[in-house]
Amino acid sequence: MQFSQPLIPARLMKRYKRFLADAELENGDVITAHCANPGAMLGVKEAGSKIWLSESTNPKRKLKYSWELIEVANGKTPTIVGINTAHPNKLVEEGILTGEITELQGYDTLKREVKYGTNSRIDILLTDPQKKNCYVEVKNVHLVRKKKLAEFPDSVTARGAKHLHELCDMIKEGHRAVMVFLIQRNDVQQIDIASDIDPNYNTAFQMARENGVEMLAYKCKLTPQSINIAAPVTVL
Repeated sequence: MQFSQPLIPARLMKRYKRFLADAELENGDVITAHCANPGAMLGVKEAGSKIWLSESTNPKRKLKYSWELIEVANGKTPTIVGINTAHPNKLVEEGILTGEITELQGYDTLKREVKYGTNSRIDILLTDPQKKNCYVEVKNVHLVRKKKLAEFPDSVTARGAKHLHELCDMIKEGHRAVMVFLIQRNDVQQIDIASDIDPNYNTAFQMARENGVEMLAYKCKLTPQSINIAAPVTVL
């Protein structure tokens, strides 16, 4: 996924009210940017960090800038992390269409945001006359508390647990169900459930896995120019 316009470097001042972030541009101007991330953002919101913003040309937008990336400490080499939760669905779609997500190949059609379950929409529905329907739920991941280990979630997510139960329902109806954890960073080799943060989600995850929901994870390569799927990651 290429950014449509060059990103603007800045320094993070603070993230607050979940969807707002103040930042200082290189010319000294202080701006408020939209933060498209409702989670706790543990480890990716430290004041003073280098960040990158996208700029909208839509005159009707209340906030001109959106926070896209942050640089975090990672030993000798800093790591760029994507914080915009609006991107993972598009990235997974691209990964399926380009063949990078090998486990989800061979389907005739791909649709986004299809109604299913109880008042829900599946992120991606793959269909083919010769196969079972494949329901794909996508989760954004950026939490790292141990070296090379990503974790999900970074805050309590009743909605996430609901999605796992609904994927199980699709299995019961004879379909295929897949959870894809899209890790917007490249410094990990494994992913685990943060059971200390949300034990209920961990219970739902284990139940879903036992009932046949497939668990996939992919990490990304990020630059100020693009975000692209890099490689699969082991789901513990």
